[in-house]
Amino acid sequence: MVDPVTPPAAGAEGHFQPDGRPVDEQLADLRVRIDVVDQQLLTLLNTRAKLAQAVGEVKKIDGSPVFRPDRELQVIERVKQRNPGPVLNDSIAPIWREIMSACRSLEGRQRVAFLGPIGTFSEQAALNYFGSSIEPIICPSIDEVFRATAAGSADFGVVPVENSTEGVVARSLDLLLQLPLTIIGETSLLVQHNLLRSQPSREGITTVVAHPQALAQCQGWLSQHLPHAERRAVASNAEGARLAAADPSLAALASERAASQFGLHVVQAAVQDEAHNRTRFVVVVPTGREPVAAPTGQDCTSLIVSVHNRPGAVHDMLVPLKRHGVSMTRFESRPARSGQWEYVFYIDLAGHPAQAHVAAALDELRGQCSFFKVLGSYPLDVH
Repeated sequence: MVDPVTPPAAGAEGHFQPDGRPVDEQLADLRVRIDVVDQQLLTLLNTRAKLAQAVGEVKKIDGSPVFRPDRELQVIERVKQRNPGPVLNDSIAPIWREIMSACRSLEGRQRVAFLGPIGTFSEQAALNYFGSSIEPIICPSIDEVFRATAAGSADFGVVPVENSTEGVVARSLDLLLQLPLTIIGETSLLVQHNLLRSQPSREGITTVVAHPQALAQCQGWLSQHLPHAERRAVASNAEGARLAAADPSLAALASERAASQFGLHVVQAAVQDEAHNRTRFVVVVPTGREPVAAPTGQDCTSLIVSVHNRPGAVHDMLVPLKRHGVSMTRFESRPARSGQWEYVFYIDLAGHPAQAHVAAALDELRGQCSFFKVLGSYPLDVH
């Protein structure tokens, strides 16, 4: 066991108290102590990694999955509950996700597909969810993310499904209907769009290039500040940044990470019309590959359903949810693409099928539907 380092002297409120020595002597002493703590942390991290490797060997006996989002959420929540400070709880989750990611990678890096190129919000969502110790599968389109995951060339896919300003990402919903994929998790990002350019000013911008969702989320600002600039949709915001780096007449709407990646100036930060603009992403795997996550107490169950076209059918479909006390947190309709003016409904429910009232509601709801598909039950992103 590593002996802890005695912390520096603290005052009544827990803050370090200068001891009267010259500042350079005090700093040198504190830096030595930090070096010792860093070595202790490294020793403990390697001890944890060895234990994780042992867990991996045990999992191989019964074929348990390497990645368990419900288990990792429980670990993070327990650490946060025991956190004595001064490290803020908001910092705990990203720190522990990176630790667990590094430990998981010792058994093999997970292949995670997302919309590229490097610098997209999809990449950031993947890193936030899995940590950085992954093998990235960078895809040119959302369709390719789904295809790579369904075909098994990626272990997981990370795809956007809705934005707080512009609503659903229709293509993702359509592909969730068409392909045999299951949702095992979700994450959301506070999305800040920046106007990026190879020049440090807005002078001479003829065209703004970005993903259609980004253009829509910034349309108010663009109409006011660049009313004569063409708006051109491209496959991703990072692709727009790549194009803007090669053509000074173009400006992109993208993240600071994309600006750094492509050597662009942030001409104007945060040009999205909604200050609290968030995008929700889901993590998908081939159906049947992963066991259903255990309930955590903060879960979502996602469905796609359809009913016969008759008076009151949609109302009747929702009655089982009310009867069994299950809250519906999202309800979206999309054309069924049958050519018969039929629709399918995307529903998110609060809860998990392991809970009796949720199971009862699902059983009754299934009987009301002409089409019924459970997309997955998974922990909510509550951070």
